[in-house]
Amino acid sequence: MRFLVEWRLFLLVGVGAMAGAWIAVSRQRRRDVVRFTNVELLDVIAPREPGWRRHAPAVLFLLALVALVVGFARPVRAMQVGDERATVVLALDTSLSMEADDVEPSRLEVAQEAARAFVSDLPDQLNVGLVVFNGTTAVAVSPTHDREALVAAIDAVELGEGTAIGDAIFTSLDAVAAAPRGEDDEPAPARIVVMSDGETTVGRDNAEAAAAAADAGVPVDTIAFGTPDGTIEADDGGTEPVPVAPEPLAEIAATTGGTTFLADSLDELGSAYADIGGVVGYDEVDRDVSGWFVGTGILLLAAAGALSLAWSQRLP
Repeated sequence: MRFLVEWRLFLLVGVGAMAGAWIAVSRQRRRDVVRFTNVELLDVIAPREPGWRRHAPAVLFLLALVALVVGFARPVRAMQVGDERATVVLALDTSLSMEADDVEPSRLEVAQEAARAFVSDLPDQLNVGLVVFNGTTAVAVSPTHDREALVAAIDAVELGEGTAIGDAIFTSLDAVAAAPRGEDDEPAPARIVVMSDGETTVGRDNAEAAAAAADAGVPVDTIAFGTPDGTIEADDGGTEPVPVAPEPLAEIAATTGGTTFLADSLDELGSAYADIGGVVGYDEVDRDVSGWFVGTGILLLAAAGALSLAWSQRLP
């Protein structure tokens, strides 16, 4: 929380001075009573005060002043609001290594399930696109609000040879550039999410693609999915190791200002998508919360007045 008119908080010094004066007067009053030496008449001249109740209205009154001063300083709180122009492109790896069953029933099926949940949970006003890649890349769905089309495209992906992560980022940038713009014709804020289990084997280099994304101001979040023990069936009938490769993906995220994740289960993959979904498609705006403090101050003043009237038949 921050304050739009910070100098007004200096009024709290006056509230503090008032509190100090009240404490000093209370102590002086106690000393004056003690100086009265005729104990027999003390209860008549200075009847016993109602203990803590005598101080409650004054404390509430001072707290009310504090709340009102804070409200007067116009406090604002940063809050996330959906950005209708924002675009997210999910780039999904469909290389043959996604057949590995080190994540049951297979990397691909778990990735599809998590991707469906991801696009379904994003804000409705967000434009979401889907890029699929193996040795080649394709825009399966251009950025859209149509979640059903996205889910259908995720279900329909087919595996192929090769892994072209760099090309996938370039294709995703093209999809971002073609996304709907706002009334001011300014490019929409965008983010790319790359989910892959391997490293680039064909196409343009990761570093070249990451630099292009950084120049375009588009962060790339990456999710390395799988385990070091993944294998697929080789052409000769044996097995071929396809361990997950998180380092190249982490470098892409670092270059573009994105976040990188490593997941080896549906739960971890879902958590990674949830973390990404918590920041994509939102703008951070300042919301005025002075009303909360002013309202609190009024309630405290009312409480102070009610208690003072009930206990001493006067206002504080």
